[in-house]
Amino acid sequence: MNLNQITVEVADIPRARAFYQRLGLELIVSSDHYARFLCPGGATFSIHLAETPAPGGTMVYFECEDLDARVAALKAAGVDFESDPVDQRWLWREARLRDPDGNRLCLYFAGGNRVNPPWRVPAG
Repeated sequence: MNLNQITVEVADIPRARAFYQRLGLELIVSSDHYARFLCPGGATFSIHLAETPAPGGTMVYFECEDLDARVAALKAAGVDFESDPVDQRWLWREARLRDPDGNRLCLYFAGGNRVNPPWRVPAG
């Protein structure tokens, strides 16, 4: 089974659509209540209009090989981050932010450690 898409609730489709396009996602479907974006690896991410968005404990991760440069460019374009890129003990480098509706996002780079960390469970 492959993860194909994640959808988050938003209060304002045009505002959220512009935010995710500014992050670099490619808009592929757009309506007054929904928008879907194509990620470079082929998965999709979407936003869905809700009367009262309920962001919770879910965090959406977007991997970027050029993490530090991308965060710097996004900051220069006015995107606010909760944390700058930092090396984590799980061997990922992460920067965290929220979309305009409070959904938690993490831009990160893990390289080979994403699926093959030193503590990976042996196949078998």
